[in-house]
Amino acid sequence: MDVDRLLPTPEAADLIALTREIADKELAPRVDEHEAAESYPEGLFTTLGQAGLLGLAYPEEYGGGGQPYEVYLQVLEELAARWAAVGVATSVHTLACHPLHSFGTAEQKERWLPAMLAGEAVGGYSLSEPQAGSDAASLTCKAEPTEDGSAYRITGNKAWITHGGKAGFYALFARTAPGSRGVSCFLAPGQTEGLSFGLPERKMGLQAVPTTSAHWDGALLDADRRIGDEGQGLQIAFSALDNGRLGIAACATGLAQAALSAAVAYANERTTFGRKIIDHQGLGFLLADMAAAVDSARATYLDAARRRDLGRPFSRQASAAKLIATDTAMKVTTDAVQVLGGYGYTRDFPVERYMREAKIMQIFEGTNQIQRLVISRQLAA
Repeated sequence: MDVDRLLPTPEAADLIALTREIADKELAPRVDEHEAAESYPEGLFTTLGQAGLLGLAYPEEYGGGGQPYEVYLQVLEELAARWAAVGVATSVHTLACHPLHSFGTAEQKERWLPAMLAGEAVGGYSLSEPQAGSDAASLTCKAEPTEDGSAYRITGNKAWITHGGKAGFYALFARTAPGSRGVSCFLAPGQTEGLSFGLPERKMGLQAVPTTSAHWDGALLDADRRIGDEGQGLQIAFSALDNGRLGIAACATGLAQAALSAAVAYANERTTFGRKIIDHQGLGFLLADMAAAVDSARATYLDAARRRDLGRPFSRQASAAKLIATDTAMKVTTDAVQVLGGYGYTRDFPVERYMREAKIMQIFEGTNQIQRLVISRQLAA
């Protein structure tokens, strides 16, 4: 079931049509195999990069698509509706490009950003640590300058890295001084001597794209790979996360849309007591509630995106969008399993996978409890 989208330009409509074509050809036929085997889809992100889908939200002068967030997020939703892990990894790549684009020098951007936006190197975001998830200010991974000041020596452990071990670069956050203002941001190459990765986490869902820990054993990063000023890291991280939360909201909406579409298709085919089950009021009303919830989630993330595109504050709206869309995904995917009954609980139908994939979306990019904290603090300000 394709979404009838209201897009701002004919160019945006063409972009959505291209995304659907690629997603139907490259994602939909492969998702079941790779998710079941927990195998990485080699070459897929290169294909997305060559199609221009990995740099949509960034300026054309650096090789990006120059698209407003309103359009980029709808592209992301289309990808996630076919393959949630790919949608999430695309969102994380966009998130990982944000520090360089928004805080890097002109020379840094000219040197590295075009290849990143072209998808020649897929990005990972390395903020969390085993003891520092929601509390980013408590991270302990250290970045110590060498005696001659030409490099930083990175020592410590990072956790929960999407695309860990596969990414070509990482937005890395490490401590350069004590306190909340002692965190700095670095653009780290994926292949660095002294950097190693743990085994992929054994996850409920999103199994085709690895999530790993990373160990930095005195690895050296050239000083020019620091992005922004020393101590500016948390400002950079939180700025990026506002955008990342919108990405997850769009992915969650795409996942919920996929579950709704599967449930509606089944309800139109299955009959009981001589009628299609969608014609039974109890189930028809359930599907109506699911559809209304998906529409509401989409409207919420688009409202936040349009505020961002207009240069208006959108942090609270981003948290609300992430909260509402991911809670919606959990509810709608659970209801989709219910619509399919016993079949929904089997792996012969995708809705059980959708339900497993929805859960993590309530957790990463800041748990939904953290989103409520962000919203309540802004209300109290």
